[in-house]
Order: sequence, then C-alpha cells, then structure tokens
Amino acid sequence: RGPAWEPRDWRQQLAHIRAMRRARDAPVDRLGAEQCFDRSAPPEVRRYQVLLSLMLSSQTKDEVTSAAMLRLREHGLTVDNILQTDDAALGRLIYPVGFWRNKVKYIKQTTAILKEQYGSDIPRTVKELVKLPGVGPKMAHLAMNIAWNDISGIGVDTHVHRIANRLKWVKKETRTPEETRVALEDWLPRDLWSEINWLLVGFGQQTCLPVGPRCADCLNQALCPAAKRC
Repeated sequence: RGPAWEPRDWRQQLAHIRAMRRARDAPVDRLGAEQCFDRSAPPEVRRYQVLLSLMLSSQTKDEVTSAAMLRLREHGLTVDNILQTDDAALGRLIYPVGFWRNKVKYIKQTTAILKEQYGSDIPRTVKELVKLPGVGPKMAHLAMNIAWNDISGIGVDTHVHRIANRLKWVKKETRTPEETRVALEDWLPRDLWSEINWLLVGFGQQTCLPVGPRCADCLNQALCPAAKRC
C-alpha cells in the first residue's frame, strides 16, 4: 500500500534535482560534515569529529565550518584534548562560526558527557544524541547517518525546509525544519532519506537560493509551484 498522500510530480522534480546536482560541486559536497573528519583516526574519534562538525555547522556557512574543523584537527580534535583546552583557546579555534560563544560552552559540556557516560564515543540513538547540549534533531539524524551508517530520519536544515515548501513536498506549509522533517518522513520512501539532505542542501546553495532563486536555470521551472513568483 502506497502512502495516502504524495506530492504531484515529485519523482520528476527529484530526477531534475539529481541531474542539476550531478557535478557534486556545491559547498556541502566539498566542505560538509561528511568531508570534515579525519578518516585515518580511530572510529570513536571519527564519530566525535562528525558530531562536532555538525554542532559547528548550525547557522554557519560550510566554508567557515570546514576552516574551523581544520584548525581543531591541527590542534588535536579528541575528547581528552578538547577537555584540556581552555574556553578562550577553543573560542579562537572555532571563531567566526555562528554563535561561537554558545558553541564553546556546548562543545565543552557535550564532550564532558561523552567522556563520562559514553566512553569518549557518541551515543547510538537519536533520543540520546538530542539530549546533548547544542545538538538538535537535524544534527542527530545526520550524525546517525554519517557516524553510525544508520538512517534514523531525514536531516532537515533551512535549505531542505525552504525547498520542501517551495515544491509543495509538504501537505500544508510548515513553519519549522522539525515540522518539515515529520511531513517528509510521512510520504518520502525510506530508501531516499539518506540522499535527500545533501541533494537539497546543494540545490539550495546553488540554484534554489533563499533570496533571488535562479528559477531560469532550474530544470523544475515548469513543475515548481513557487517558480512563477520569481
């Protein structure tokens, strides 16, 4: 039995977005969380680095997050090393990510919890991940996917939220990324959940921009309910 509701033309729209994203040359492809960790590090250190890159990335451009992650890795991005780094030094390492002062606090608190409760690894469930200071649902689902290779849900950021509403991939308009996640998971086939985040994020960075979307360059121009307003 198929879902009770699904958006008009979504398969065609998705095929078009895949075609537009074929080059994989958006900032998220080069500098996103999947590119920011040290692949030669032990597994628990890699997972910790994935979580930190996601914490840094909120309300921050991928270029800025990537540069901060590079500085942290040069400094030594492990649980023990971050716990020994004083707040001022940590702030200098992550500046100018968005809300960097808050993030220093969250990183220190979360890192201490990981050491005390998880043997310096990260939790294996969304429920435990979102309890960590500074970790929201989007980060938790992306961490599950990237760090644990477990598709627990769709990672919805501002790009995915905006595009889902523009394409009417939600039954009725949603106000928050979390509402959009629930709405998308209700109908989108589960085997697409992993792909949809990076696909739409890159599309949102390059074509379906927040302000002045490039509708003339978009293959979905004829199929997009929002295109006519451009």
